[in-house]
Amino acid sequence: MRLKDEFSHTIVIEKSEFICYLKKTFNEPEAREFIESIRKKHRDATHRCTAFICGEANEVQRSNDDGEPSGTAGAPMLDALKKSDITNCTACVVRYFGGIKLGAGGLIRAYSKSVSEALHLAPKVKTAKVQLYKLTFPYDLIGKLDFFLKDQCDILTKEYDVDVIYTLQTENFSFKKELIEFTSGKIPCEFIEEKMIEKEITGD
Repeated sequence: MRLKDEFSHTIVIEKSEFICYLKKTFNEPEAREFIESIRKKHRDATHRCTAFICGEANEVQRSNDDGEPSGTAGAPMLDALKKSDITNCTACVVRYFGGIKLGAGGLIRAYSKSVSEALHLAPKVKTAKVQLYKLTFPYDLIGKLDFFLKDQCDILTKEYDVDVIYTLQTENFSFKKELIEFTSGKIPCEFIEEKMIEKEITGD
């Protein structure tokens, strides 16, 4: 599971503002480039703490407390990333001090909460293998076919010419067999290709 897009979320704890920035990053140079962009954007911030995980098996893991007491910022941020099941992700939490000290425990909870809430709210995608097909059929079968397809696939294009032509993608690898059974083989089903896509995850 990965982030869909760059995302940010702000929380306020005891008058301190914590702004968490998240971005999908596939390697350490990408992660550090993103971190540097946030640091430049918030040059006046009290702290700009970071954590990231990347690599084929999340084998690259780094964190930085950026002046906060050791282990109170970067480590809990990294822990929040690992617990989320999100892969290839960088988090940068910008803190503007509000005048009230939080103590070590308070800082750990604040940085962890900042990242955890942002990860929960951010749109996410998963990698899925799909098959693409082209269906060509007469107009009088539109209703019947739409009924069959509604929970089976994503229709990518619809063309209305002499016949109707749908281009679609499906994660159901029994799709062609089920379509033939449903229509008694009356609708030509042309296989186009098989590929990997990123699919948005809906719901909590």
